[in-house]
Amino acid sequence: MTVTRATASAVLVLRVSYGVALVAAPRRLALRWLGEAANDAPVQVPLRGLGTREAALHTGALLALRRRAALRPWLAASIAGDLTDVIATAAGRRRLPASSPLAALAVGGGSALVSLLLAVKVEN
Repeated sequence: MTVTRATASAVLVLRVSYGVALVAAPRRLALRWLGEAANDAPVQVPLRGLGTREAALHTGALLALRRRAALRPWLAASIAGDLTDVIATAAGRRRLPASSPLAALAVGGGSALVSLLLAVKVEN
């Protein structure tokens, strides 16, 4: 396995794990991002949906990687999701903790950048 493929695998496993954790403990993972609203059940519903999509998307990417199928479309979808998180957080910043926009930019933007670098380096 090449370094790029091993790195991609590690990143994708981390993303699946994050999705599963978000389903299992949405409040705990989203409290810093969303503030006290993360305690509300109606907020936890879409967080669990987000976690499920995160886990499913990156499981699909892992399967593509292992089968040597096209990985770039999966990484493009991941980038789109990450950037959507950043944009949505920026749009709602007035009702979120003050640190949320910068944290979303660091985490979501960083994740998008990692996926972009992998998409450039991966062979398909």
